[in-house]
Amino acid sequence: MEEKIREKLDELRVHLQADGGDLEVVEIDGKTVKLRLVGACGCCPHATMTIKDGLERILKEEIDPEIEIERV
Repeated sequence: MEEKIREKLDELRVHLQADGGDLEVVEIDGKTVKLRLVGACGCCPHATMTIKDGLERILKEEIDPEIEIERV
C-alpha cells in the first residue's frame, strides 16, 4: 500500500509544483501519511484544504477510504 500511496502523491505533486510549492513525504505508517508542504504551499492559508479536500480525498477514493494525512 505504501508504494501505491507514494506513486499517487508523486502524480499529484505536479499540481502543487505548478503553484510554486511541493510536498515531502515524511513517513507512511500503515494508513497514516505524514507529509510536509514546502515552498509556496508551506505558508499558504489554504494548505489544510489542499491536504484534506484534495490530497487525502483522492487517496481515499483511489486507494483506501481509511487513509489519513497528517501535516507535519
